[in-house]
Amino acid sequence: MYLALSVVLAATPAEARASRMDAVQAAADPEALYRDRETPASALAAERAWAARLAADPRDFESAWKLSRIRYWLGTNAPGTDAEHKARLEAGIAAGKTAAALRADAPEGHFWMAANMGALADAHGLRQGLKYRTPIREALERARTLQPSYLDGSPDRALGRWYFKVPGLFGGDLAKSETHLRAALTYNPQSVISLLFLGDTLAARGKKDEARRVLQAAIDAPPDPAWGPEDARFKTEARQLLTSLH
Repeated sequence: MYLALSVVLAATPAEARASRMDAVQAAADPEALYRDRETPASALAAERAWAARLAADPRDFESAWKLSRIRYWLGTNAPGTDAEHKARLEAGIAAGKTAAALRADAPEGHFWMAANMGALADAHGLRQGLKYRTPIREALERARTLQPSYLDGSPDRALGRWYFKVPGLFGGDLAKSETHLRAALTYNPQSVISLLFLGDTLAARGKKDEARRVLQAAIDAPPDPAWGPEDARFKTEARQLLTSLH
């Protein structure tokens, strides 16, 4: 009791306010905040809550992988500079690595670590792409081995996109991309993102008639309540790609 009191007395007013804010955020429901992630303040509050929980308990696997997930959202969707997005994605990779180390037998840490790496590689040039190319594939293959059905086949979907994005000289393969994306769709045939990615791959393979049908299916698919913000964006991308094929 005396030790706790001495710490409070030693803290500056600013430090005390920050400590109280961290406590409030940790006590909040970060999952509810995450559901409102389109509101930047909610997304940032969710990040602070999971970061505070992980700081309080470094073995908190759930907070680690959810921190990686929200940092992926912030790094790819939140307002900010390129440098801020890059820093957020790098922090997301770190949180994913923590989760993967805590539970090597669970897909979440491996998958969200790879998602942050992929976003970083996508947005920040060839150097980042080459740096993370192999770690992304290995993490996704690990997640797929552990639970291929995770998030409606997300390991296969992400691998399909990996084989689409990576140049052939470095391991990319459109046929493998198509195979993985079709595998992902076995878990949810109406997945907007899986249909979008498959349509993109089919178009690149010259299968334009099938690509049009698949992209229209993405546009017509009911949005997943858990992924409403993402599905809205992917439907827009599907419309744009479909228009380019006419």
